[in-house]
Amino acid sequence: MNDLVAPQEPTTAEAQAAIAEEFAFFGDWTERYQYLIDLGRQLPPFPDDQKSEDNRIHGCQSMVWMIPSGDASRMTFEATSDSAIVSGLIALLLRVYSGRSAQEIVDTEPTYIQEIGLAKHLSPTRSNGLVAMLAKVKAYAAAALA
Repeated sequence: MNDLVAPQEPTTAEAQAAIAEEFAFFGDWTERYQYLIDLGRQLPPFPDDQKSEDNRIHGCQSMVWMIPSGDASRMTFEATSDSAIVSGLIALLLRVYSGRSAQEIVDTEPTYIQEIGLAKHLSPTRSNGLVAMLAKVKAYAAAALA
């Protein structure tokens, strides 16, 4: 008997490798920024009534809101920004961290940031915002583990 097996979600390592592969396809940073903007446009709609101070991530120059859900066994995140490029950064972050266990979130370092050259090509304010978003995701996961 040949039972169909549901495809496995990619691991965090596989998700990060796929991101690095996608960005390697583009020759320059103009194209990479455009790709980031396109990724951000694909984020699911974020409810306007959730764009509250409670859901806001501070440390970002642009406005960023995030809602965690789930528990230590599987956490998901919804997020959005008023900035096109930051929305793209959110899309990458969610791809690596959303849908994971809290332990996996805490244990996963965002290697894709260095691999695709984001660290060198983001403005200091966007870099700070990315660090703030990562810290928030890890803090939500740590709280779920506590």
